[in-house]
Amino acid sequence: MTVLPAGAPLSDWLTWLETLSPTEIDLGLERVHDVLGRLSLRQPEHVFLIAGTNGKGSSVAMTGALLRAAGLRVGAYTSPHVIDYNERIAVDGRFASDDDIVAAFEAVEAVRNDVPLTYFEYGTLAALVVFSEAGLDAWVLEVGMGGRLDATNAIEPTAALITNVALDHCDWLGEDVETIAAEKAGVMRAGVPVVYGGTPVPEAIVSRAVEVGATLLLRDRDFALDGVPRPGLAGDFQVGNAAAVIALLTASGIDAAVDPVLVRRVLPSVRLTGRSQRVEQDGIEWLLDVAHNPAAARALATLLDSETRDGTTTALVGFLDDKDVEGVAQALNAHVDRWIGVAAESPRAIPAAELGRRIANACNRPCLIAESLESAIESARRDARINDRILVTGSFYLVGPVLEQLGADTGLYSRPQS
Repeated sequence: MTVLPAGAPLSDWLTWLETLSPTEIDLGLERVHDVLGRLSLRQPEHVFLIAGTNGKGSSVAMTGALLRAAGLRVGAYTSPHVIDYNERIAVDGRFASDDDIVAAFEAVEAVRNDVPLTYFEYGTLAALVVFSEAGLDAWVLEVGMGGRLDATNAIEPTAALITNVALDHCDWLGEDVETIAAEKAGVMRAGVPVVYGGTPVPEAIVSRAVEVGATLLLRDRDFALDGVPRPGLAGDFQVGNAAAVIALLTASGIDAAVDPVLVRRVLPSVRLTGRSQRVEQDGIEWLLDVAHNPAAARALATLLDSETRDGTTTALVGFLDDKDVEGVAQALNAHVDRWIGVAAESPRAIPAAELGRRIANACNRPCLIAESLESAIESARRDARINDRILVTGSFYLVGPVLEQLGADTGLYSRPQS
């Protein structure tokens, strides 16, 4: 059992959780099912699982916004966070307070009986406790990785969305799209609607739906992008995410949430921290995006290609050690005038010197190596002129710290006052 004293602050809990399991990622549902069965949670009428390689956070944000606008009380669970852990757990559009999260951690610990949960599993169970205590109408849960063995999949969904499938987390999910798709298809249930938002559709998605008897809804067959308003989130691909969300809510029979007047009012107001987020300082644009795989980088490159800008672009990048650095760098290289590599703020970060070498080799051009985040930001600022752009990308664990350095608000939900 925990050695934390009663009344320990959230920061102490998070530090302790990092030591709880020797394995940061340990996919499997047995442990979560074991503890979940002792928590006696009150599950709401609607539970949505949001899986996929890219666009999960955006889809959670849009789903939650439409449901709340339709008068439902909503819990939204996402990961990882950009700045504050509280971002992961939102109730009715506001971050959960430190006190509520600590109380949920205490509730999990009271029934855990030394089951060796990972950091993510513990946090997922705590989020469900917060939502259960709040007595909500709907839970919108972002799958952490994969689907079949992810902790969120211990909950029975009433509908699911798989945004798309691309190469990422290959060490855990597989080396090809079909193998990864089979893992993500693990969120499907018999008789439960599941929307697939990407094109083309992997065979594993179709075959799994047939195997389990899920009701599969496909883009361009069962729903279309025509008439879908552009969300407040930048990038043409967000229209596709919005169309999939509308299909998800339509299949769930929540007519009020997909009323065309409501949709046109709500979607343009949706924002999400670290997704093509722009911060203007001294005539210089900081563009921050958590893209960390080649597919996301190609979408970001398409956004950059659609914009006309007089100045130059400096890319300030950092990655975790399981990421395809070369694929991301090559996708963005045509839009970058100067590269700066720095270690992201994570024990799993690629060291700056190694990152610099890999980018230089991939792009056949120099990459400045920064010894610290502060020096990286200073270097980017020092050489920037009015109308220049500084692109920050590659990892949540870079975008968040840079936002903190810039003093920008996280912006998606309101931070609790206590």
